Amino acid sequence: MKFINGTNRNQFPLFASSIDDAIAKDNEIRLIDLFVDSLKLPDFGFTFDFVENGRPAYHPSDLLKLFIYGYLNRMRSSRTLEKECSRNIELMWLLKGLVPDHNTIANFRKNNPKAIARVFRATVKLAAHFELIGGSLVA
Repeated sequence: MKFINGTNRNQFPLFASSIDDAIAKDNEIRLIDLFVDSLKLPDFGFTFDFVENGRPAYHPSDLLKLFIYGYLNRMRSSRTLEKECSRNIELMWLLKGLVPDHNTIANFRKNNPKAIARVFRATVKLAAHFELIGGSLVA
């Protein structure tokens, strides 16, 4: 299966240090990366059967990382997320330099609503497991 692959995060770009050095070790972006990489995405309902015709597709994990980052940082618009991919150093690190266009982002959201909801349920379960949330009703 062909996917578009990002660049190596440890490769030296134009800057004096690697992009990995620019991201703090305790940055939330590293948690998003670890969390999504630990998921078995087919179990959540994401599709991997793309037609190998034309340009390769973006891997669903990359688009999910972008979606979660946007959710945590109150960026809901596909066009805003597209712009941030090329100017936000955290997203450059997270997506390994990939810049999906707004149609790709919107289609990912449109085509995977149930799978995305399952991922967010898994996030809540993980937070409850580590006692980061209490689960009691406050209303």
